[in-house]
Amino acid sequence: MMSLGGVSTVAVAVAVRPPSLRFGVERGMSRLFCGGRVPSSGTRIECKAVGENQRGSLANSVVYQGVYGPWTIDSDDVREVILYRSGLVTAAASFVIAASAAFLPDNFPLSDILKQNIDFFYVLGSGGLGLSLLLIHIYVTEIKRTLQALWGLGILGSVATYIALAQPAHRNLVQYVVDNPSTIWFVGPLFAALTGLVFKEGLCYGKLEAGLLTFIIPIVLLGHLSGLMDDGAKVTLLASWMALFVIFAGRKFTQPIKDDIGDKSVFIFNALRDDEKKVLIDKLEQQETQN
Repeated sequence: MMSLGGVSTVAVAVAVRPPSLRFGVERGMSRLFCGGRVPSSGTRIECKAVGENQRGSLANSVVYQGVYGPWTIDSDDVREVILYRSGLVTAAASFVIAASAAFLPDNFPLSDILKQNIDFFYVLGSGGLGLSLLLIHIYVTEIKRTLQALWGLGILGSVATYIALAQPAHRNLVQYVVDNPSTIWFVGPLFAALTGLVFKEGLCYGKLEAGLLTFIIPIVLLGHLSGLMDDGAKVTLLASWMALFVIFAGRKFTQPIKDDIGDKSVFIFNALRDDEKKVLIDKLEQQETQN
């Protein structure tokens, strides 16, 4: 995530002086997933900003060394990372509240209220996930767009299922999906997007809870769709999903801001025109030779 304006891209190419050129292409899935939002292309890029201290807050300027040169964190970066994490918290909290209906006895005082408003939490959680997918930090734009497309398909499928099936049957969407496993085909892409997000987080940061969610989410959905999983197994896995989702979302706020930004120099480089990229590459190679 980078602010545009202020310094010409040509000037950036000339000014970069990394102590060591790490120019080889990093292989592996982590290199594809673990990164920041690619900025809109343009001819002016501002790289100067305020850094962060070890607690992740804005403080004295901290310069990080990237593949294509030094970079810093600005207030826009911090705001968008916090929004990204807040979206995850919203999604997790909404899911846990809605899913708790499966564990509450029918005579529990809040059970009826929860079931009457369960679609509200579904919408709220879907919105939180959508916000996070809008701001998610992935180097490869195509992967990010795929997750966003899955989210969009899931939203369209959810709306269509509610209008065409659940509403005529006088049921809420969530309960209709529970009672009619085949509707997983319509809402499933939304959870596929969530699975992709937690997979990215587990891959980038080695988070156990994210890795477990990568398997639990599709197992629950496919088990419900196929009818091969009994209710006891589904409830057990659902409880695990709830607990892990809360841990996953909460732990995001223990990470430094820079973790969710990635190597900002890569995105500055991607925003350059081809001729400007060549100038920068030549400059870096010359500096590496001199060193």
